[in-house]
Amino acid sequence: MALTVALDDAKTGSFTAIAPKPGAHGPVVVHNTHHFSYADGSPYFPFGTTSYAWIHQSHELQQQTLATLKAAPFNKIRMCIFPKHYEYNHNEPEFYPFPRTGTTNDYTRFDPRFFAHLEERVLDLQKMGIEADLILFHPYDRWGYQEMSAETDAFYLRYVVARLGAYRNVWWSMANEWDLMRHKTLADFDRLFHVLEAADAHGHLRSIHYSVTMYDYARPWVTHASLQTDEFEKTSGWLAAWGKPVLFDECKYEGNLNKRWGNISAGEMARRFWVGVVSGCYVTHGETYLPETDAAFNEDTTPTLWWAHGGTLHGESSAQLALLRKLVEETAPKPAARMGLESPANPYYLNGTVYGGADGKQAQTILYYLDLHQPVWYEFPLPAGTFHADVIDPAAGTVTAVPGTFTKVAKLRLPVKPHNAVRFRLV
Repeated sequence: MALTVALDDAKTGSFTAIAPKPGAHGPVVVHNTHHFSYADGSPYFPFGTTSYAWIHQSHELQQQTLATLKAAPFNKIRMCIFPKHYEYNHNEPEFYPFPRTGTTNDYTRFDPRFFAHLEERVLDLQKMGIEADLILFHPYDRWGYQEMSAETDAFYLRYVVARLGAYRNVWWSMANEWDLMRHKTLADFDRLFHVLEAADAHGHLRSIHYSVTMYDYARPWVTHASLQTDEFEKTSGWLAAWGKPVLFDECKYEGNLNKRWGNISAGEMARRFWVGVVSGCYVTHGETYLPETDAAFNEDTTPTLWWAHGGTLHGESSAQLALLRKLVEETAPKPAARMGLESPANPYYLNGTVYGGADGKQAQTILYYLDLHQPVWYEFPLPAGTFHADVIDPAAGTVTAVPGTFTKVAKLRLPVKPHNAVRFRLV
């Protein structure tokens, strides 16, 4: 289809709209209140990871990161636009967003090399079906970017949107740990959201991440919540209060750092994903493994940590996350008029997630997660309909079909071990 467009200066131009390429479904949007889909209605369930400063590393390390992502189960990545100065992350980037002489930034113009590089990385992710959750501001800075004036902040936001707004796999995260940015107030971030929203004609997803003081995710310019917590028991209240999708974007990291936030086990990382899924929300992965050598005791060393630099994954949770993503995606209702993970009130210690049918009433799939409990058998209550059952061992990566069909109640024998799951699918 050919279209002609009139421009402000009376010039005209034309372009031809063609069918999308295979696998191109448009940008991700909020769907069914608490969930997401692509613009064409195809289901999207975020299984994200975190690599804050990967685009500011060497070319070789960036290519290694892309190769790792290609083989990993992640379809979203949280990443900073500005370079980051933090523990184990002290390198100088090749490019800067503004021209820089010594320690002085020229805030009157941008360095196009920096943004061309950023665009290239966003396109690399797009080719793999990965959403780029771009962090616009953060407090971990030695270059002066967190102290820019209000005018420069707005100048920067408008330029970023002009450069990246047309990319279908872009999300905006206004800040990482906004409440640690001492040179900006809550009112400043509200104002910056208005600048962002006004500049972005394509309406990409928008959120903001915090350290201690949670942002008010009920604000109308925020499309979803980006949480730093592992308080999954509060999910139902947050979903009801905000009426938006909830992402646990930082629920601590799998690793062995001497920090409370960087040393949970692979099994615990996988467990948090399962608890999130059956609570009706979404979870983001991160990994922080130091080498088990004497160098690990020297904080002046610069080991390659996935959470900061990318590179390769050393942990073991990604295989379990791949299974969970497969289970979630293959059970999405078709047609997807009522798509999403809805967690009903459940009087049992089990957590259950129901995928509604196209009519919004008939349950098509129920996913139970037993978490730390290990009964030898259990009676699972079922809604109307006849169901097949599968017993799932997330750690072993197995899905075992149970013979027969079930109605009303299914009494199943189970392996005596924690973290079992059971799936029921409508016949």
